[in-house]
Amino acid sequence: MIKVYSMPTCPDCEWVEKQIEGKSGYEIIDIGSHVRKLKEFLRLRDNNPAFDSARKAGAAGIPCFVLEDGRVTLIPEEAGLHSRPAGDGQEGASCSIDGSGC
Repeated sequence: MIKVYSMPTCPDCEWVEKQIEGKSGYEIIDIGSHVRKLKEFLRLRDNNPAFDSARKAGAAGIPCFVLEDGRVTLIPEEAGLHSRPAGDGQEGASCSIDGSGC
C-alpha cells in the first residue's frame, strides 16, 4: 500500500487523487482532516531528506508518497502516477509561499 499525504485544497494533490480514484494499492491521508494526521506528516517532513529541497524552496511538500518499501518521495512517477502538467489551467494555484508550487 502506497501512502499519499495530501490536502484537497492543493492542486497537485487534487491531480494525484483523481488518478488514484478506483484504484487499490493507495491510501490517501488528508493532513487537513485531523491534527493527528498533520503531526504524522510533519514528523516525516521534518526528518526525511526527501523534503530537503521542498523545505529550502518554502514548499509544503505535498503530495508526498511513502512507497511500500518505506522510501519517501515527492515524485508522483515513482509512485506509479503522473505529475500535473504545466499549463493545465490552474496557473497561480499553489501551496508555496512564493506561489511556485506545492
